[in-house]
Amino acid sequence: MSSSLANAMSETQAANDASAWLVIRAEAVALAEREPVLRPLLRSQVIDADSNAAIIARVLTARLSLAEVDPSGLVELLSGALTTDILASVEADLMAVRQRDPACTTYLHALMNLKGFHALQMHRIAHALWNDGRIEIASWLANLASLVFGPDIHPAARIGAGIMLDHGSGIVIGETAVIEDEVSILQNVTLGGTGKQSGDRHPKIRRGVMIGAGAKILGNIEIGAFSKVAAGSVVVKPVPAHCTVAGVPATVVRIHPADEIPAETMDQNI
Repeated sequence: MSSSLANAMSETQAANDASAWLVIRAEAVALAEREPVLRPLLRSQVIDADSNAAIIARVLTARLSLAEVDPSGLVELLSGALTTDILASVEADLMAVRQRDPACTTYLHALMNLKGFHALQMHRIAHALWNDGRIEIASWLANLASLVFGPDIHPAARIGAGIMLDHGSGIVIGETAVIEDEVSILQNVTLGGTGKQSGDRHPKIRRGVMIGAGAKILGNIEIGAFSKVAAGSVVVKPVPAHCTVAGVPATVVRIHPADEIPAETMDQNI
């Protein structure tokens, strides 16, 4: 976990809350008092949930209700896949969104309303099922999540913690893609292949990277740690660490100070 995520956790603890989940529960109770129309929803999805896994499973199941499956069975499937390690990543994602998105004013807002966050958590569950050999159900969940939330993420893709999929719309992440911790990805980003190759064919996004809106990163190439891909760029060659690339095709336009973390600053300037 990065220093900024650790600081965010420290601030939460300083407010006498042990985790984002306790903050969410308190926010849900307060919101239910202010907005009676939302009270049944908040009680069923957050307030009455008996565990943190149950909260995220109920929220995701409610969003996926268009599927012709038993909701209670879907809750059981999702919550059963939410291990302690996955829940730690979910919480890191909540903190990342709360810190980096000025439109996100509470953890509860991120949990209930941000489809990029929802899509990412569905991927974490589908990925766990994929790794457990349950390929068919993992693929079904990934497809359903894409239909509901927008991002199209292959269940085999490997994604770290502290990730923000801002807006989420139009994001495509291929089968052999790797995204390390503390990465921010904006709308309409593609991490794709370059043709009909098989095998390891998708990008590797290292720690602390920010990928601007509409950027396309194609092929089994590495985007070095703490680098920035400018909006609208097309990247077909490896990108060194600590730099900004822009253009079609993308080239290096700036070298960063060693302590600059684009994923956290979210500075869109080149």
